[in-house]
Amino acid sequence: MATTVYLAERIWTLDAEHPRARSLAVRDGRVLAVGSPDDVRAAAPGAREVDLGDATVVPGLVDAHAHIHGLGRSLTTVRLEKAPSVDEVVRRLAQAPASSFQGDWLLGRGWDQNEWPGGAFPGREALDARFPSTPVFLTRVDHHAAWVNGEALRRAGITRDTQDPEGGRILRDARGEPTGVLVDNAMDVVAAAMPPPTKDQLETRLRAALERCARVGLTGIHDAGMDLEAFRVLQQWDAQGTLPLRVYAMAAGQGDERHAYLEQGPWQGRMLTMRAVKFLADGALGSRGAALHEDYSDEPGQRGLLLMSPEELEARTRAFMARGFQVCIHAIGDRANTLVVDVLLRASEMTGTQALRHRVEHAQILRREDITRLGAAKLVASVQPTHATSDMPWAETRLGHERLRGAYAWRSLKDAGANLALGSDFPIENPDVLAGLYAARTRQDATGRPEGGWRSEEALTGHEALEGFTLGPAWASFEEARRGRLAPGQDADFVALSVDPVEGAARGLVDARVLATVVAGVEVFRESP
Repeated sequence: MATTVYLAERIWTLDAEHPRARSLAVRDGRVLAVGSPDDVRAAAPGAREVDLGDATVVPGLVDAHAHIHGLGRSLTTVRLEKAPSVDEVVRRLAQAPASSFQGDWLLGRGWDQNEWPGGAFPGREALDARFPSTPVFLTRVDHHAAWVNGEALRRAGITRDTQDPEGGRILRDARGEPTGVLVDNAMDVVAAAMPPPTKDQLETRLRAALERCARVGLTGIHDAGMDLEAFRVLQQWDAQGTLPLRVYAMAAGQGDERHAYLEQGPWQGRMLTMRAVKFLADGALGSRGAALHEDYSDEPGQRGLLLMSPEELEARTRAFMARGFQVCIHAIGDRANTLVVDVLLRASEMTGTQALRHRVEHAQILRREDITRLGAAKLVASVQPTHATSDMPWAETRLGHERLRGAYAWRSLKDAGANLALGSDFPIENPDVLAGLYAARTRQDATGRPEGGWRSEEALTGHEALEGFTLGPAWASFEEARRGRLAPGQDADFVALSVDPVEGAARGLVDARVLATVVAGVEVFRESP
């Protein structure tokens, strides 16, 4: 029951009645008082004091769309981000640490052919030359394509006669032989041949991810499609009181594990919640798996992939809605977004679950009429600001100019009435929430390009960006009465930053530091002096 008073240069409370303060008191995991130092000291006599100097304190920052196990795997296997060539990928793989192996399979992630000369998908030849008998499985930066070698194909039984699975593509050369690149559901054919991680591996990955999240200023994560084994580990940690951050978990709705989640139903712990399910309607833009109404501008005849039939998507949606789950559906392409808005509106009306705050995950490329429909229905638009700044060098090549009018359209979605919840989709993007705040305000990369921002009419203000990582996720997870603001009675989740993310220059966010991360009144990270 000890009380702590925090002092700072400024505190953004996001409480409409008292938007700014300089001090807050914390007791028993809740905010006791907020206001001037004198007023807060009077409300908490004899309390321990922590002076944060010229820091700015904001309510707890929450990533509304992320993958904890995926981040842990990326931190402990070969990292291929920004590799400029196939040769560099092979060089990094040759230096792989022991943690990069799952069984005898070598794992890596983060390659992006858009970074390479020519921008073409790779083939398996370079992997076969260096790893002739070790199966290699490398996920693309968007996690919607994998690059594997011949040994991995052999173990999975994939040959030139293997048919593309529904919702997937096995890329082939001129002779019809698999090249080693698998898109969307085709990845699962090879992944099924891979041994699962050990319990120790899984726990190591989850701990690494949660520690990283605390260091970058996250007090909570919405995990977009949690596998059952990871959920059981977090359940155990939550029961033991050792789960450091709040986790709002969406059940993985693609595979057979969905039956276990349906049987269990929504679940609530102390720091862990499971009351949502995540489905995938389509793939990703970078691997040309996003489902479009019209052909890709840079690949005539290709319109992407629906990862399950519209009938199956609606059937699963209704089943989980009827069980009391919030339904969250990944939709990147405009065709997928049309389908997802259709399904959510129709299914929620039939099941009477409009109050479950159903969500469109990514809401990335939409026709203008679907932006209007999404907003009018007050659906959650769970969007990722750094996706726009990562994709902007090549998005128009994929889509053409006209379709960009409804792409990464955060301002349009907000003005239409959608509830914005901002995230990163880590490990596809960096979990650094400050980079998300910067991208939301500027629509520029870290070097300040392009001047004025990319399609700057869709940018958010500093205040709106902060709300998107605080109030937005709180509402999207039914916790607005307890989180998202700093007011008496609210959970004591907050972050101390070296800059003011609201009124300070946006450019300052690029080099800003997280000074402290506090969850339920406990400091889970504090910058070393």
